[in-house]
Amino acid sequence: MTPEHVLAMLEDTGAVQRGHFRLASGRHSDVYAQKFRVLERPRLARDLGAAIAEVFDGAFDVVASPAVGAVILGFTTALAADARFIFTERVGGSMAFRRDFRVGPGERVLVVEDVVTTGGSVAEVLDLLGSTGGDVVGVGALIDRTTAGSAPDFGVPLRALLRLDAANWEESDCPLCARREPITEPGSSRTSAPFSGPSTGA
Repeated sequence: MTPEHVLAMLEDTGAVQRGHFRLASGRHSDVYAQKFRVLERPRLARDLGAAIAEVFDGAFDVVASPAVGAVILGFTTALAADARFIFTERVGGSMAFRRDFRVGPGERVLVVEDVVTTGGSVAEVLDLLGSTGGDVVGVGALIDRTTAGSAPDFGVPLRALLRLDAANWEESDCPLCARREPITEPGSSRTSAPFSGPSTGA
């Protein structure tokens, strides 16, 4: 599955959207990745998981993903390689393995994330795995949208099906705001129009 094929699939399903968006971080961007528009389609989710498994030649025994966003993709990756699947959950603000999930000494683990932006969730999963005795073989992802030249160093290979270069800005520097383009908050049905200007709140 080529990056061009993946991009076409994401655009066709509305998983890659273009416009003016306020991200969860508060920064603004002209591109938003709503991965569930493609992952809500089981056959496409299966194909994407199989593609990630193929990138790593199926050379892993366990797939570990952070909940909840990457659970579907992690599951389909494990399914394609006939591997076990486990996931982390937040407990008191920190990532943890619950439900008696375990990794045995020497087991090869692939961490699967849906969209890598800052890499924070992946880093937390890697920290948890560091105490298990497992052997992390890499990080697989649907989309790598890390800032060019400043990708996080996970200590293992990061391989994504698609590299998505998307500009993002602080609200005060956003050129889309300067043009008074309506802004959408992904995950919300709210669209503000017309643009009301940067927030002056603390």
